[in-house]
Amino acid sequence: MTELLAPAGTLEKLKWAVQYGADAVYFGTKEFSLRSFAGNFSIDDVDKGISYLHEREKKGYVALNIYPFSNEYCELVKTAHALEEIGVDAFIVSDLGVLWELKKEGIKTTIHISTQANTISYQAVAAYEDLGAKRVNLARELSFDQIQEIQECLKGKAIETEVFIHGAVCFSYSGRCAISDYLTGRRANRGECTHPCRWKYFLVEEERPGEYLPVAEDDRGLYFFNSREIALFPYVTSLNKMGIASFKIEGRMKSIHYLASVISLYRKVLDGVDVSEEKGIELLNRVHNRGYTYGFMKGGTGPEDYAIDGNRSKATAVFLGNITEEKIDCCSVMEVRNTVHNGEVVETLNPSGNIERTVLPKPLLKKDGTTGVLANHGEYLLLSEKFEPYTIVRRLEK
Repeated sequence: MTELLAPAGTLEKLKWAVQYGADAVYFGTKEFSLRSFAGNFSIDDVDKGISYLHEREKKGYVALNIYPFSNEYCELVKTAHALEEIGVDAFIVSDLGVLWELKKEGIKTTIHISTQANTISYQAVAAYEDLGAKRVNLARELSFDQIQEIQECLKGKAIETEVFIHGAVCFSYSGRCAISDYLTGRRANRGECTHPCRWKYFLVEEERPGEYLPVAEDDRGLYFFNSREIALFPYVTSLNKMGIASFKIEGRMKSIHYLASVISLYRKVLDGVDVSEEKGIELLNRVHNRGYTYGFMKGGTGPEDYAIDGNRSKATAVFLGNITEEKIDCCSVMEVRNTVHNGEVVETLNPSGNIERTVLPKPLLKKDGTTGVLANHGEYLLLSEKFEPYTIVRRLEK
């Protein structure tokens, strides 16, 4: 069965990923991960997270995908030993030195090769197998046909392949980028990316001021940065038939609203539910996005793959809150995360992927016993409906 692999920037997000259908979750520790601002896990968090996952027969992978300097290996290996003691299911690595050092130090935990390794050929996949890796994430710059060729050439080999099916696409090859370093002093390849490829730019040649270079151009202008996000749910069934072992979702810095919405859609597709392109995009548009594209999967990119309307996120729904695991007098408890008004019609998304409409009561009854016409972030409401824990509550925008 093909694995659905979801991101988690925090322990809370790990639980949400599991509730909405992830088979495995990947996350980073406070060091050695390429998402320094994701929140990340302490060793104690890892212990709790792995216990939570294993109790539910799920897996947890730790990203050690930073490019370390020579003097950092001792601490990295020490961390890897501690994580192995906890029982993490795999390490995700990018650097050959890290792979070599982990094997040399007798680390037995399974090794997965990160997208940061830029793997675009079956020869490279086979080489990683010989070096001791179990799985390789194929670069997001590959087309469907190129992935199919790689899969054909790997028949008979034990190594697994993994494909990113949803999330942000970097300006540079699989995220190997130095723009952030130059413009902000934050080192992208050390986990400090500030996403400068999302900013607005004008590209001109030094001797031709005011003249735009035709990189990817239409009558509205030049689009080189600011790519849309990939949403490959229409390709999942075909990729599954090829033998892809794992479908990976990007977004360790994204919200629980994002996780619930995206994971539930891909869970449905993997479970055989027929989701049309129109319906899938409608569901995905409920969370903030820069527009969606099939990216390189369709064979190449063009102006349609870039956010020509600017880089501001958009969404058709506002995340209002979530249902907690607590029950009070048979009432469900809603944690408010955005302003809620009494009597308004809201939409709920539960962990089974079902979407329903409901009307909030008048007045709102708060957990502290008071009532009111609105509730703000940090407050808790009592709802008479028996909502499932982890259900998302959101307001649809007109």
